[in-house]
Amino acid sequence: MEQKENRVVLRGTVAGEATLSHQVHGIAFYRFPLAVPRLSGREDRLNILCPHTAPEDPLPQAGAFVEVRGEVRSFNNRSGVGNRLVITVLARELLPSAEEPCNQVVLGGVLCKPPVLRRTPLGRDICDLLLAVNRRYRRADYLPCIAWGGLALQCSRLQTGDPLWLDGRLQSRTYLKTVGEATQERTAFEISITSIDPPGAQEERGWEESLGK
Repeated sequence: MEQKENRVVLRGTVAGEATLSHQVHGIAFYRFPLAVPRLSGREDRLNILCPHTAPEDPLPQAGAFVEVRGEVRSFNNRSGVGNRLVITVLARELLPSAEEPCNQVVLGGVLCKPPVLRRTPLGRDICDLLLAVNRRYRRADYLPCIAWGGLALQCSRLQTGDPLWLDGRLQSRTYLKTVGEATQERTAFEISITSIDPPGAQEERGWEESLGK
């Protein structure tokens, strides 16, 4: 069996109304934004997709503080409107919470493109990676990741096809894109890497330990 890992824990504030996204096999999936603060004072606004299997159960309400446990998912947007790669969090568990805000991701997969090492105008090294994480039915999620500083240099030595296990956080970033004669504000999502491990290290130290519990 191929090694893989895709787990995320988020705690933050529901930042908008939950709206119907789609239905699959009679199950309705709702989408809502989750605001997760950073230590810097900024916040990440992340897209949450949650199944609603019992119509009598209430949907998440704007302003509620919740914990989301699930997986980071990607799909290709072929509509021609917005980002080509859409990143969401599929909620496996969604519960009210009174704990501190949290944004922790554990991923294990393989690199599907060569890493791109570059340098910011302030002289800091940064490395862009695209990680393929397998899921059932021969499908995979393609997740953009980013590393900084010495970790960026370490990641830049990896090659396409190399396995990679990492801890990080899912973050949002706004940017301006010129479309025709108009300028549009868009939001990109990526995993900011905090550490990397050799294959199998996540199982050895356990999922709960990786969340600092």
